[in-house]
This record gives sequence, C-alpha cells and structure tokens, in this order.
Amino acid sequence: MRNRPRVPLLKEIPLLIWLVFLWGALWQDFSAGNLIFGAVIAFIVANIFYLPPVELSGRFNPLYAAGFLVRFFYKLVHASFEVLWLSLTKGPNIKNAVVGVKLRSRSDLLVTATGHALSLIPGSLVVEVDRSTSTLYLHCLNVSTPEEADKVRKDVRDTESWLIRSIGTREDLDVLKAEQALAGSESALPAATSKEMNP
Repeated sequence: MRNRPRVPLLKEIPLLIWLVFLWGALWQDFSAGNLIFGAVIAFIVANIFYLPPVELSGRFNPLYAAGFLVRFFYKLVHASFEVLWLSLTKGPNIKNAVVGVKLRSRSDLLVTATGHALSLIPGSLVVEVDRSTSTLYLHCLNVSTPEEADKVRKDVRDTESWLIRSIGTREDLDVLKAEQALAGSESALPAATSKEMNP
C-alpha cells in the first residue's frame, strides 16, 4: 500500500454516502443491514485502495444548480432530435472530429462532472482526459470546420461555467468572473472606438 496523507473523515463522508447509495442501488436493497454492510465496504475501499482524494469546494448554489439542470435537459432533448435528423439526412456521410478543450478548473470533481454531463448528451463523447492540463478530448458529430470546432469549445466551457457557479471553488469562481469582466471590456472597446471615429 502506498503512503499517502490521511484524508479526514469529514471530507470522506460525501464520498462514503455516495458509495453506500450505489451499493444499495446495485443490490436493489436499501434495508438497514445491507446499507451497514455497504458502509463497511465503502470505508475499506476508500481507505485501502489508492485513489486521489475527491476535494469538495464547500459551496453549493441551488439556483445555478437548477439552471444547470434545465440547460442540461434542454440540450439533451435538442441534441437527440438533431442526431435523429442528421442520421436521416446525412447518414454515413456525417463528418466527425475530435476536439480538444482546455477547461478553467483544475478540480478533478469539476473536470469529471463536466465530462460526464457532455458525454450524456447525444452527439458528443469524451474519449480522453488529460488530467495534468484539465483538457477534455471529445468526439463530436457533424464537425468539419474550425468554426464548428470553436462552437463545440464554447459549449463545453459554458457547461463548465454553469458547474463552477453551482459547485466550484471560490478560486474557480473568481477566475470565471475575471474572464467575463475581461470579455465585457473587450466587447465595449470596439463600440467606443467606433463612436470616436463617428462623432
């Protein structure tokens, strides 16, 4: 067993609860005895097998979480119809691409949540994750130009931004706000320049 810092029990509790829930769901048995046995197994798995600790941010915004879910289900339905339409109109002639997207956050939790949310939407699938640079590589349907690839990147980063607002760390939230402030000032600059040229 590899030596590693001991993770405090309070930090492990959300992971243990999730593992116990999965245990009950897999066995389709939520009786007290089965859940207690599942808790013992979860504790052994979390403390004996070497896994990177899941660092939670300590914050949760229910309004943004609800907004994320609404956006997710809308994109799920929209993408399902889009894939159906493409299969009927283009069939095997659809051009696909693998698109790399560097995320803002270095959090394993956010990178994983973003990747899973994207993979659940038809038409895109995460094929590789570069954990060292927080980069997702997605196989995407109907992408054949750099402009379409940029559209995919924007959608991925929009998904990540919703998750950052929902469960991200304060640091990730500050990075997101600074990026939006910079984008706002850059978009205001051309308008101001145009006004100066046409008084």
